[in-house]
Amino acid sequence: MSGKLLTDNRELITDRILLHTCCAPCAAPSAERLVLDGYKVVLYFSNFNIHPAVEYLKRLKHARKLAEKMNLVIEEDQYDHDEWLRHIQGLENEPEQGARCRKCFEFSLMRTSQMAERLDIPAFATTLTISPHKVSRTIFEIGAQFPRFLPIDFKKKGGFLRSIELSEEYDLYRQSYCGCEFSKR
Repeated sequence: MSGKLLTDNRELITDRILLHTCCAPCAAPSAERLVLDGYKVVLYFSNFNIHPAVEYLKRLKHARKLAEKMNLVIEEDQYDHDEWLRHIQGLENEPEQGARCRKCFEFSLMRTSQMAERLDIPAFATTLTISPHKVSRTIFEIGAQFPRFLPIDFKKKGGFLRSIELSEEYDLYRQSYCGCEFSKR
């Protein structure tokens, strides 16, 4: 594919892409796929939803480990769980895959869009689409409001299975919940 993706009938003029990274296990096959497609991937670890802070730090440590193993650049957002809580306020009791999750996706994609702009990277995608617990169509609907967003479904082509394989190969921490305290219920 030589480092270019078509979206909305527009062709990218560069091969750099910012990859919103929810965790190392999801990022590994997503980044691998993009690299194989010819992209220069920059990981972006921005996860204000993760709670408690010790969990956030554990996931960040493994995202850094992945970046080192795959020889990728990683950009890190400053963690501010309180800002995320304000963003989803009133939706704490929503069920998984409900309005709270939509608002959370919006928050993460907005921050990634802003970082792509700051870094002058013309496109971004998210590893969130690799999870069998996330509805890619919902993520794509939310992402459509951001002009640099590329709707890539990393679940396809065996993405989640590859996530398990690469997690074992790279010895990556695999968490048991999406990250927010409300998803633990």
